[in-house]
Amino acid sequence: MALGAEMQQEAVVHVLGVRFHTLTKQQAVERILYWIDQKSRRMVITAGPEFVMQTQKDEALRRIARAADLVTPDGIGVVWAANRRRRMVSERVTGVELVQELLETAEQRHQSLRVYVLGASETSLQACLANFRASYPGCEFAGENGYFRPEDLPQVLARVEAFAPHVWLVGLGQPRQEKLIYEALGGLPPCVAIGVGGSIDVWGGTVKRAPLLFRRLNLEWLYRLLKQPSRWRRQLALPRFAWKVLRNLDGDD
Repeated sequence: MALGAEMQQEAVVHVLGVRFHTLTKQQAVERILYWIDQKSRRMVITAGPEFVMQTQKDEALRRIARAADLVTPDGIGVVWAANRRRRMVSERVTGVELVQELLETAEQRHQSLRVYVLGASETSLQACLANFRASYPGCEFAGENGYFRPEDLPQVLARVEAFAPHVWLVGLGQPRQEKLIYEALGGLPPCVAIGVGGSIDVWGGTVKRAPLLFRRLNLEWLYRLLKQPSRWRRQLALPRFAWKVLRNLDGDD
């Protein structure tokens, strides 16, 4: 099939040592649906500058990023860095939008997906599941909040395994969610696992996404900072990222 040839010739760009796939959102959706059809285990990382900077000081996370089957540019900083190296990335592929597009496409094609959502508070999780069930009635959803103790992880994974999802959405924050997926995926039935960060709160409506104007101007990060000033320490990664990209522009990253 055509997708198979595309997968063999896919374009990637490296940003400070992290490999990003230069797929559009719809191409990423087709990739995931293909993997589901093939009944394979796959890991998807949606990564922005903060994740890239985390890999600079975490060797285990760098290995996980290299092992991931798909890494999408979730952050305008990554798009900017890639384009400065003349490796054009046409668009951001955020976790929020990627999953919504995946579910909408499955619904339109009458392809029933089993989706397990792990993460967020119980309030956000239940609101997310209710919204998903109303919007995508052809799919089946289950989930569990992210406030479990480390010693409870085997029971959590046993419930994921019993549900046998096609798609496993893990919203525990980076890098915790990527490390959990990397360690646990091999013991689960074949599925596509996607790290989605705080997307569960957005899908549940407990956190509002930036207005369209902010998104079109690529200022979603500024909106989040204005709404949550406590994020300022995390946002310090952005200037450090930009400076490191500029210093490595002509180097091998």
